[in-house]
Amino acid sequence: MYNLIKKILFRFPPENIHHSVMRGIKTVYAIPLGKQILRAFCDVKRKDLARELFGLRFANPVGLAAGFDKDAKYIDELSCLGFGFVEIGTVTPLPQPGNDQPRLFRLPEDKALINRMGFNNEGAVAAAKRLRQKRSDIIVGGNIGKNKVTPNEEAVSDYEKCFHALYEVVDYFVVNVSSPNTPNLRALQEKEPLKQLLHHLQLLNTQKLKPKPILLKIAPDLTTEQLDDIIEIVQETKLAGIVATNTTISREGLLTPASTVESIGAGGLSGLPVKQKSTDVIRYIHTHSKGNIPVIAAGGIFTAADAQEKLDAGASLVQVYTGFIYEGPIIVKKICAGLHS
Repeated sequence: MYNLIKKILFRFPPENIHHSVMRGIKTVYAIPLGKQILRAFCDVKRKDLARELFGLRFANPVGLAAGFDKDAKYIDELSCLGFGFVEIGTVTPLPQPGNDQPRLFRLPEDKALINRMGFNNEGAVAAAKRLRQKRSDIIVGGNIGKNKVTPNEEAVSDYEKCFHALYEVVDYFVVNVSSPNTPNLRALQEKEPLKQLLHHLQLLNTQKLKPKPILLKIAPDLTTEQLDDIIEIVQETKLAGIVATNTTISREGLLTPASTVESIGAGGLSGLPVKQKSTDVIRYIHTHSKGNIPVIAAGGIFTAADAQEKLDAGASLVQVYTGFIYEGPIIVKKICAGLHS
């Protein structure tokens, strides 16, 4: 059924149809028995898949990655689709429009997307206000970043503002320094600026009555030397874990014609082409940290086998994004049905 619907949806611009579909789900949720209808089709019944991590209890290990519900507009609706957790953002201190449209592109032959959204969001205060009004008890992560106009030398201040704005309304934080769509952001992955940023956030965190888990989201394009630095810094700063990985800037091995890819231009590539890169990074982190750094896996997860591959490589939880778009709203139910307990 969804394959037929997808053929229709894919005739329209990706960003427009994203908002239309989510508004449709919101409408269904709002009607009498709407929640029950969504849960009947999408809910996960397997209690044996529950996970304890970071002091939190996840109903199942399949979450929604950041970027899908940037502004926390659909948390209650998404909770009815079976997700074990939802990560909002990337959120910045001030609202910003992001990059010019079009900025989201499908590569159906590769089961992939290219995006250069540029942290378009309504700001941390607006997201926090919505989260205070949510009714479901689903675990929510807050993915935080810096505004485009903020120079890297002042980036710590932006992350601090987001941390304070979201602290009361999210269950964990993810520090995003790995998006390729904000100029110079990835420079913050270098050893010294990253160490400074994470030390500062952890200092703020320890001053709270109940510190929140803070994770770091990394790119799939890091060298082994950079990954070694990341492992060292995460252990030194006592971060809760790593989200691996963000989108890639690579265009290697695509089935989509090179001319089409070139016409799309810059942006982060997600979906099936990043699957192996992501798994390799997860396995490297798990092996070289001796399993002491929890990892949330993201990148190329479409099926239960894809998710199991990530878990077998050392991940504790997984997230979908591109897979959700290509496989439809029952993706979580299908993945969970095929996972080992």
